Amino acid sequence: MFRQSRQSRALRIALLSVGLVCGLDAGLARARPVRHAVAPVPLVSAEAMRVHRSLLTLDTHLDTPEFLHVPGWSIMDRHDPARDFSQVDVPRMKQGHLDGGFWAIYTPQGPLTPQATRAARSAAIMRGVEIREMVAAHPAVFALADKAADAPRIAAGGKLVVFLSIENAWPLGDDVTMLDAFYAMGVRISGFAHFRNNQFADSSTDKPQWHGLSPAGKALLVEMNRLGVVADLSHSSDSALDDALALSKAPIILTHSGCRAIFDHPRNIDDAHLRALAAQGGVIQVNTVYIKAEKPDPAREAAMKAMMARYPEGGVLTAGEQTAMLDERRAIMAAHPVVDGPTFADFSANLLHALKVAGVDHVGIGADWDGGGGVVGMEDVAALPKVTELLLKAGYSRDDVAKVWSGNVLRVLGAAEVEAASLRSPDQKP
Repeated sequence: MFRQSRQSRALRIALLSVGLVCGLDAGLARARPVRHAVAPVPLVSAEAMRVHRSLLTLDTHLDTPEFLHVPGWSIMDRHDPARDFSQVDVPRMKQGHLDGGFWAIYTPQGPLTPQATRAARSAAIMRGVEIREMVAAHPAVFALADKAADAPRIAAGGKLVVFLSIENAWPLGDDVTMLDAFYAMGVRISGFAHFRNNQFADSSTDKPQWHGLSPAGKALLVEMNRLGVVADLSHSSDSALDDALALSKAPIILTHSGCRAIFDHPRNIDDAHLRALAAQGGVIQVNTVYIKAEKPDPAREAAMKAMMARYPEGGVLTAGEQTAMLDERRAIMAAHPVVDGPTFADFSANLLHALKVAGVDHVGIGADWDGGGGVVGMEDVAALPKVTELLLKAGYSRDDVAKVWSGNVLRVLGAAEVEAASLRSPDQKP
């Protein structure tokens, strides 16, 4: 079953977390008092942590901006995914040594009417403003990145890297030059469609309409190449990916996708397309969703559907409504925990398969944090050193791991910048 809303996708990590926490609490209630403190078990080996901390680590799909407008929620506070379902904040980024990445301007797909599209445009602009306000409010913590070369400089200065990205280009409406405004805002990666088809492309989880990129989608790709915005084909159909591979003058990216060989789902990419992506110079950023078949739970789905009818996705809630929604979600999860959900081992198989097929120069990390990502054993960004240890144990060198964590995506972004520069006349500014 396709997950048609971001709320239902984001539930998965919260369900896993609540199930684990509830089980732990029950066990502690029955246990005898502990008389002596027990040292925590290290997350990874000392050598893996040393290597991890030496790397520039970027994730290409952070949906965390969805929390920025939530009453009382702050990126500076440490949060608990079992309580408010968030997976990224400054304390956990520091713990997991995540240097930043691409913070998503996400818009759930609605009807392709002028009124709905105008509303989507306004919402997308405001989301971009919220991201920039986050940076402005904490200038000692965050810095906006404009070019690929900015990321290592920002991280070396002890700040977190903030690139912007667009997930779902629907808010651009029928004017692809709207991308200029988002580029000026800081957007350096843009997708085309999301769970449903739109004016630019077919979605991987909808019936074919355009059989690839639409004429407007092809025009948008030209605009991306002109500006230096990397084209993102995650969520788009195989045919749209084929069009982008054939038409883009710069390498393309899948910011948060998986491997169909590991789990046969249309959101994932097959091996033939993985090889074609690598041949074009592009990168797949491996995610943590759609990596294992999950047993459906009709009762949970019905309860969630009823809850989401009361709290529609994209709506602005008061503080009281937010509290009520969180209470209801936790109650649903406690009553209907996930059984045999995806684990770190499933994510590992997905990542290692992509590396085997596409090669180490064409794979990165885009876990889909705060958008449905996370697995048992890697519930939030605090656990990211486990990825580095996984790669080192698999025989990859430190330089290889550095490519996976940031080198490959920055190479693709740099190539887009070079292509855009080549298309400008001498009197044009970037």
